[in-house]
Amino acid sequence: MNIAGKDLNLLLLFHVLYQERSVSAAAGRMALSQPALSHKLAKLRHAFGDELFVRAPRGLTPTPRAHELAPRVQQLVAGIEGFFDFCEGSDYLARADRVHLYTTDYIEQLLLPRLLPVVRREAPQLQLVTHNTRGRLPRTELETGECDIAIAGFYGDLPRSYHQQRIHREGFVVLAARDHPQIGERLSLEGYLASDHLVTTLTGDLDGHVDKQLRALGRRRRVVAGLSSFTVPPLLVAQSDLLLTCLESVATQAVARFPGLAIHPCPLELDGVSVIQTWHQRTHEDRLRRWLRGQIKALLERPADPEARQT
Repeated sequence: MNIAGKDLNLLLLFHVLYQERSVSAAAGRMALSQPALSHKLAKLRHAFGDELFVRAPRGLTPTPRAHELAPRVQQLVAGIEGFFDFCEGSDYLARADRVHLYTTDYIEQLLLPRLLPVVRREAPQLQLVTHNTRGRLPRTELETGECDIAIAGFYGDLPRSYHQQRIHREGFVVLAARDHPQIGERLSLEGYLASDHLVTTLTGDLDGHVDKQLRALGRRRRVVAGLSSFTVPPLLVAQSDLLLTCLESVATQAVARFPGLAIHPCPLELDGVSVIQTWHQRTHEDRLRRWLRGQIKALLERPADPEARQT
């Protein structure tokens, strides 16, 4: 098909509307008035012979045809953007863009106090938006462009169109109040099992690594509550005789916030957690996102300063 008579800017309009699901948000992002964008949307619908985006109680919702076209359109747009990034050299850091990170509050606390100053200094027009990954790989969001980078320690095997990179690894410790009645000079397994426990669960499942390891020993612990946050449980531990088995960096930052807490070696042998960042092939060559992934890796490979100001 001869593309000379095709308006390729309509592909960019499709890409932005599919991400924003809002005429006003898309118009602002493309620096167009809403009437001008609506006029282009009419041309887009005519070009593809489908409504593509229909009004919903909150903004726009894509039609089945739009969902079918979205992966290919986004690959084309990413390829064109990558081409111009290549042509523009280092100016890609001056590009106005928005990157969506899907992760956990634990990674937000560990990463963002160090990443945001770098972004503000080196790529001042870049906006970061974080979303809770909710215990799962955001596969659909990665494929549609709603997610640029997913960061967590629980992603399994990935399809070939995905890339992954290990950026952080650490082990488990036990967090407790300094005056905990079941702990003397050291935390024993018996004292550990005699105590009540909190767990962090992103899926609602209270059967974690610790419980599987205890079952192998013919033992069990009492879990009194499961929370969807990594950062709230230390607050509860500081005010009680509960124990929290958590990653070492979570415990280190908690002790910096709550001096009444203490960190103990875990009385069980537990494998550590490898945190990986994952991205889709469609953004693999994008220079701005490649730069950001490099910054994330460099920052998380270095130990965090527990005295750093929390934001």
